Amino acid sequence: MIAAQTRSLAQEFQPEGQLAKAVWYVTLALIGTALMTLAAKTKVDMVFVNVTMQTFAVFAISAAYGSRLAVATMALYLLEGALGMPIFTGTPEKGVGLAYMVGPTGGYLVSYLVAAWIVGTAADKGYARNPIVLGAAMLAAEVAILGLGFLWMAYLFGFEKAFTFGVGPFIVADILKLALAAAIVPAIGSLLKRR
Repeated sequence: MIAAQTRSLAQEFQPEGQLAKAVWYVTLALIGTALMTLAAKTKVDMVFVNVTMQTFAVFAISAAYGSRLAVATMALYLLEGALGMPIFTGTPEKGVGLAYMVGPTGGYLVSYLVAAWIVGTAADKGYARNPIVLGAAMLAAEVAILGLGFLWMAYLFGFEKAFTFGVGPFIVADILKLALAAAIVPAIGSLLKRR
């Protein structure tokens, strides 16, 4: 059994019994993909790019779920998109399915798996209750998101355009979303534990 201080919120509130646990985790994964879709559709249109709430959702879900469930949730989200569900930011207007996923945002989409693992691992170790340490894990995950997104865009369009359109416009907004997630998840965890 996992020690109380090293349980994610998802583990802490899981029901007893194998079937109940399975239903619990499947339900959380589906809720997570719904939140990712909502975050993808919540956007601010800028001149050449859109700023969405997806990184906030990745960070918050991962901090609450722990590494295994968070990675599984992101994998399910990507699978839903690959199957043609219009769950990404530019869908269905800019295409759906694998054709959309290998476009300019492909590196960011794949990076959600890495980010979920980084932040989820911090949650597994009990750091989801410490905003500073959680924020540091989220910052590492942010570097992975921007790095993989940049590399894929650089492959498609070259380094200069990749930085100009794939990194620069997102730094400030993503740091704000990171700080918000690092503050909200520990607060919600404390509130739930008191109840």
